Amino acid sequence: MDKDPLILLIDDEPQILRALKTILSANHFRVSSAVTGEEGIALAAAQLPDIIVLDLTLPDMDGVQVCSQIREWSAVPIIILSVRDSEKDKVAALDMGADDYLTKPFGIEELLARIRVAIRHSQATSGKKESVIHAGPIVLDLSKHIATRDGEELKLTATEFKLLAYLAAHSDRVLTHQAILTHVWGFEESDHLEYLRVYIGQLRKKVEENPEDPKLIITDPGIGYRFKSIDQ
Repeated sequence: MDKDPLILLIDDEPQILRALKTILSANHFRVSSAVTGEEGIALAAAQLPDIIVLDLTLPDMDGVQVCSQIREWSAVPIIILSVRDSEKDKVAALDMGADDYLTKPFGIEELLARIRVAIRHSQATSGKKESVIHAGPIVLDLSKHIATRDGEELKLTATEFKLLAYLAAHSDRVLTHQAILTHVWGFEESDHLEYLRVYIGQLRKKVEENPEDPKLIITDPGIGYRFKSIDQ
């Protein structure tokens, strides 16, 4: 019988740790915890958790540094929980390798949904890469270069297909503007936000039922975009 997923909590607030341990244990997760960044990095290496939930404000180092150091040797999903809600902090954490970001206070059901998404995505990408991506009503056949919505083929340009494939392959995770631009257009174009805005607008006209009220390609203001394949 498979073990329940192991979650490593890195947070120095005792009340947060107690509450999360109780809730996560009740939802069939094993839980480990650390109250400093150094301890968290050591536990991440020793225990190899299935996911890390990380606070940005720690007594010995910034959570972004913790994320960066873990990313040097591990692809474990990392979800940031923080009272910091500025775009700058969110972009910094995501660019350092965090998979998602929730601002305190947060809804526990939303946190559980984000955890399940991160674990599912990690499991899906841990083996060989699939040639077909399923994300909500969208299906992309990468080998045939065909995209469909609810079985109906979408007429996409090569760049639109590449953009949609990148968003859908990382569905339900926020991707920063720079990450998307670098993947689709290359590092030399990573500052050209106008490219991305134009193509997102074009893509929405082709994949959304109502482009003026998008339900699939969601804007995270000042940060990037999230392809939403599940209700959270």
